[in-house]
Amino acid sequence: MTPGGGSGPMKDCEYSQISTHSSSSPMESPHKKKKTAPKRKWEVFPGRNKFFCNGRIMMARQTGVFYLTLVLILVTSGLFFAFDCPYLSEKITPAIPAIGGILFFFVMGTLLRTSFSDPGVLPRATPDEAADLERQIDIANGSSSGGYRPPPRTKEVIINGQTVKLKYCFTCKIFRPPRASHCSLCDNCVERFDHHCPWVGNCVGKRNYRFFYMFILSLSFLTVFIFAFVITHVILRSQQTGFLNALKDSPASVLEAVVCFFSVWSIVGLSGFHTYLISSNQTTNEDIKGSWSNKRGKENYNPYSYGNIFTNCCAALCGPLSPSLIDRRGFIQPDTPQLAGPSNGITMYGATQSQSNMAAATPLLQSEPSITSEELPLPGKTSLSGPCATLTLGQPTPPSSMPNLTSDTGLTDMIPLKEEHEGHQFLTPEEAPSPPGMLPSGSPITHSHTMHVLSLASQDSLHEDSVRGLVKLSSV
Repeated sequence: MTPGGGSGPMKDCEYSQISTHSSSSPMESPHKKKKTAPKRKWEVFPGRNKFFCNGRIMMARQTGVFYLTLVLILVTSGLFFAFDCPYLSEKITPAIPAIGGILFFFVMGTLLRTSFSDPGVLPRATPDEAADLERQIDIANGSSSGGYRPPPRTKEVIINGQTVKLKYCFTCKIFRPPRASHCSLCDNCVERFDHHCPWVGNCVGKRNYRFFYMFILSLSFLTVFIFAFVITHVILRSQQTGFLNALKDSPASVLEAVVCFFSVWSIVGLSGFHTYLISSNQTTNEDIKGSWSNKRGKENYNPYSYGNIFTNCCAALCGPLSPSLIDRRGFIQPDTPQLAGPSNGITMYGATQSQSNMAAATPLLQSEPSITSEELPLPGKTSLSGPCATLTLGQPTPPSSMPNLTSDTGLTDMIPLKEEHEGHQFLTPEEAPSPPGMLPSGSPITHSHTMHVLSLASQDSLHEDSVRGLVKLSSV
């Protein structure tokens, strides 16, 4: 008999079909949160850095000296190409402006690459990781038994036969890897930290050291190149019109010569110092601290050196570039909101966040078949063939506790025995009745001896059939 029939016991139990595919389904949470645009990790980055171009450019917060570097390079090179190169290309060779242009673009490229990249920032520990590390420190130092003395924050590792101490960073809550250090200006731990260079507006570390070295080396060549040919220009003009007239004809050359003269010494000296560091595979931080100085002992040596100048240079300049560890342009994963339960007291199976939660709430999604609310015998409903499930031994439970049913005991444990209740017989699995207490007393449905086990073809059909059965029960 159809639900909308003219007469019969189901006339009083009419129900309307619920669409489980619409957006207004009652299975959805009434407290659904609004979707917000996900944030990127650079927007909540804990260090003192500035980001541009949606996190693609990463710099230190103090960038004033970096802009001064840009101005000095652009102004000096611009004056050289505008006032000196035309005369030099005509009197000497057109190759002079070509070589100068190549050096200029190489200097600018390496400068921007050094300034705008991640120097090798190490990610900070999460609260769970920091708490676990604190427990490990307490256990390793015996502080868990009680005491006022804080445990030492160092670890020792052996690298190529040399003992290296790993220091604990109280800001990042990590033990810094070998050769890493915490930059106080950027407030980050940087891998293979060399130094913080205000002239490039960034730290110099593992990921941008080779570009920094190529920048200062090429800048040294450009500075010497400009200074040499500016002097050549002034000398050639002095031979024609005199020295004072040459200075009046090309006043820009005087400014270029002054800037190059005072900067060439520091730039060339810095290039030579870093050439020495690369050849010995050291960092500026290690050299200043004297980490591998012979003054500390005869057995104190640099464990990172390959013992060959050529190999050390190749390792620093030609080795593979390590990837960034902070994923600054990645999205922050929001916490999954917990769905609120229905307020009418009826458990709606299948209305959970994911398929795994649905399997826990709906017994038909378990690996072993079990009984759900849809399996209750209803008048006029055609039974489908399927495996018979078993119930646990215990007190009758309402439908909300159905996920706790297991198959540890037999079905006969829940069925009254023949000796205890006369008139009843042992039933086959196909004739097993519903467990007592599942339906209100006095309902005609409770006296049925037919068990219907629903074998679903898809998750949607399970969803829809479960709702239908529950609506029927509530209407009864």
